[in-house]
Amino acid sequence: MCRGLCPSARDRRRVADPLWRVAGGWQDGNRDRGDLPGVSRVAGPLVDIIAGARPNFMKVAPIIRALDARKAMGGRLRYRLIHTGQHYDARMSGDFFVQLGIPEPNVNLEAGSGTQAEQTAAIMVRYERLLLESPSQACLVVGDVTSTMACAIAAQKLKVPVAHVEAGIRSGDWAMPEEVNRIVTDAITNWFFTTSLWAGENLKREDVGGERIFFVGNTMIDTLLANLDRLRPPPFWDEMGLSSGGYFVLTLHRPSNVDTAAPFEALLKAIGEGTRGLPVVFPVHPRTAKMLEAIPGLPQSIRFVEPQPYLEFNHLVRHAKAVITDSGGITEEATVMGVPCMTLRDTTERPETVSVGTNEILGTDPAALAPALDRLFAGRWKKGAIPEKWDGRAAERIVAVLERILQA
Repeated sequence: MCRGLCPSARDRRRVADPLWRVAGGWQDGNRDRGDLPGVSRVAGPLVDIIAGARPNFMKVAPIIRALDARKAMGGRLRYRLIHTGQHYDARMSGDFFVQLGIPEPNVNLEAGSGTQAEQTAAIMVRYERLLLESPSQACLVVGDVTSTMACAIAAQKLKVPVAHVEAGIRSGDWAMPEEVNRIVTDAITNWFFTTSLWAGENLKREDVGGERIFFVGNTMIDTLLANLDRLRPPPFWDEMGLSSGGYFVLTLHRPSNVDTAAPFEALLKAIGEGTRGLPVVFPVHPRTAKMLEAIPGLPQSIRFVEPQPYLEFNHLVRHAKAVITDSGGITEEATVMGVPCMTLRDTTERPETVSVGTNEILGTDPAALAPALDRLFAGRWKKGAIPEKWDGRAAERIVAVLERILQA
């Protein structure tokens, strides 16, 4: 008897349903990774790995590699890679899968675009349906995007335990959607994997028992260290006349910086003036591009480009004179590569990039840029160091913990 696993009329119906569309089909190469129709059951717990937005992909890549490595050594954990479809543009998603060697997802929920609430609802409904039809033994979420929170909620409601990678980080700024995602996710998480001791202390203050907190390091840095030798210049490198240390990298996407034309324009003008004519390479996030259309007379030194694939973007960061950003993850990468970093926010959820690394918090006042850039040009920027356990082995530690817990 097939016990519901033989390809049937029900299974054939799923092929036409976007929720059940397995990228590339139900291929032999995926048979031991998932628990989908037409995929054989192999002994060992099944872990759903959730990815849906650009920041997730570099965080799940080393976990997948570590699981594959353990399987080759006789490990029993299986995984099912689920792309929620939160980022659906090729440059915001597809390029990362190719460059980082991430396998085709077992399932793409195809949630698509929408408001925060619309995306959350779409992801929850579709992931719940998947779990009802084909349950897993654990749900592993990473970071702080909408997919993280939505899948954690859907899993817990069906009594599927949740593991959160990058748990416990806090900015204290509830105006950030990511902060809400972090707090909600950690409120219903079973096992917490942290990037710093500080994150663990945050969780303990929220009454999380220390036995459920695992200080493992930073999987995004695992990916960076594994790919340092593969970084390559983008196609426009020569055309723009870029050279190592001779340009800046700029990324802005926070609503507080880009959603209102006048403050955004003031920031860009201050950056153009303070960088002393050096090129400022600005990979433009889709939501930022819309606002730029309403701003006349932008500084000529700012060079607008499309979002870059992983290897090209980190080549730009590695060789920049400095990074100016309102992102969190980029501050971590800049710290490890020893690149000066200026954060245009009032708070950070990654304080180790300031206390240990190369990052400084400038706030959102354009007037703060000039003195910071003057210090940079005078050679008085701090050197920084690499935070504890950011050594390229975080994913190995995560998999070791999951094996111990799920196979107990």
